[in-house]
Amino acid sequence: MTEPLKIAYSPCPNDTFVFHAWAHGRVPGAPALDVTFADIDITNGMAERGEFDVLKVSYAVLPWVLDDYALLPCGGALGRGCGPLVLTREPGDGSQPTAKDLAGKTVAVPSERSTAYLLFRLWAAAEVPGGVGEIKVLPFHAIMPAVRDGEVDAGLVIHEARFTYQNYGLHCLADMGEHWERATGLPIPLGAIVAKRSLGAERLRELTDAIRTSVRMAWDDPAASRTYVLEHAQEMDPAVADQHIGLYVNEFTADLGENGYAAVRGLLTRAAAEGLVPPLGPGALDIV
Repeated sequence: MTEPLKIAYSPCPNDTFVFHAWAHGRVPGAPALDVTFADIDITNGMAERGEFDVLKVSYAVLPWVLDDYALLPCGGALGRGCGPLVLTREPGDGSQPTAKDLAGKTVAVPSERSTAYLLFRLWAAAEVPGGVGEIKVLPFHAIMPAVRDGEVDAGLVIHEARFTYQNYGLHCLADMGEHWERATGLPIPLGAIVAKRSLGAERLRELTDAIRTSVRMAWDDPAASRTYVLEHAQEMDPAVADQHIGLYVNEFTADLGENGYAAVRGLLTRAAAEGLVPPLGPGALDIV
């Protein structure tokens, strides 16, 4: 019997929703999965070390891992109106901070290899004179409390924080996704699914089919994944989990398509031009 594929993805609702059917053996003909849950900063490191067969990673880490891993054209997070946010505390005097107020300040981010941080760096280069100060890496769920409690001056947040930051008395200083969409007209690339090239092109296509089937099964019967999603959603309000899924699981999850690939190439080309990531080689995003 073939060993289960070792896969790691986050406990966030979009990932558990997407992979529920496959992880529970409901996708006909798909290989069994050995699932590990880990935040994106952890899975990025796993990919750089080549530790798992299939991983959910940041698009920003692709330039460092595409020799060993292939980008699968489905299963990830890419869309519109879903970008990371820069949050600050609400000023007591009623004024609203601006991008210029971040100059020299400490900013918490979820990972220095995350797409969120890459989008932030591209934004800050254009909007923050002289640049920000210290960058502090924190688990994404710890960022809003750190901003609220004054441990950092601002925080770069992802995931369901879009829907909950006001509960912490925080102010949205800037939306990285809005900046990206205005500058490029392209959707926002966030999280990617990669699989080891050593599995072979035929196997990679089989995995692509399995993910697409799992996505369609989730859409066809959302109630089937409900328990799995909420079990791993870190005490998230069910309504917020639904908003999270609705935002991050979309047409690009089923198929990156021409616009999706253009967004990925656009992000990594711009970042390489700024010296933020290594340039991609020809055919780096191809499975074969």
